[in-house]
Amino acid sequence: MNPLRCAAVLVIAGSPLAGQSHARIEGDWQAKTSDGIHHIMVRGDSSAQFGEQVARWRLVGDSLWITLGDGAWQVYGMRLDGNRLTLSGGDLDDPVVLRRTGAATPRPPGLVVPAAPPDTARAGP
Repeated sequence: MNPLRCAAVLVIAGSPLAGQSHARIEGDWQAKTSDGIHHIMVRGDSSAQFGEQVARWRLVGDSLWITLGDGAWQVYGMRLDGNRLTLSGGDLDDPVVLRRTGAATPRPPGLVVPAAPPDTARAGP
């Protein structure tokens, strides 16, 4: 997975985390990759956008499930501490930390969000 796609996939969520009743991770997140700084817009309607790519998220316990419309969920462990989000597992070799830099904007009209695959459709290791 390329670094930008990986970083974007990592921040796609927007529901309260287990044990953090009002903690939300909607917003404009910053990911630093080898080719620069990228922004990922995470919306509370289960969509996220990074450039032209759009993804759907689901939160299951303390795990973040993400699909880019390929028919499978990629699953990551996550921890939110204020405006810092740490993700691990899934297809990541090392944990990744992202920083929230602003509020989420509404989803533009006509932007299509991928359908959610069944819970049993998880990406392999």
